[in-house]
Amino acid sequence: MAVRAVRGAVQLERDDAEHMREQVGALLTAILERNGLAPDDLISMWFTATPDLHSDFPAAAARALGITDVPLLCAQELDVAGAMARVVRVLAHVETGRSKPEIAHVYLGAAAALRKDIAQ
Repeated sequence: MAVRAVRGAVQLERDDAEHMREQVGALLTAILERNGLAPDDLISMWFTATPDLHSDFPAAAARALGITDVPLLCAQELDVAGAMARVVRVLAHVETGRSKPEIAHVYLGAAAALRKDIAQ
């Protein structure tokens, strides 16, 4: 097994804790499914949120999915003029047999515009 990094992002419609849990939960579920991963394959996850999101911690969505024994960290994204608003990003470190090119990075909805080069 190799350690790989998986990226993903989702743009929220509004700053609301329940909406954040739903959308980040959908992002994490898609990352796991598209990469053939189980929660036991997760090593750690780093979440960032744009400065306009403050209703909840994105990591709360992972906990709600039952990801309870994985180190999670949340941080605020840089406040760059003109950047896409209401975005949660994730960088997950995983154990997998997949090669780097086989990793599916997941950008849901409008967030796909952030990384057209790797969005699946």
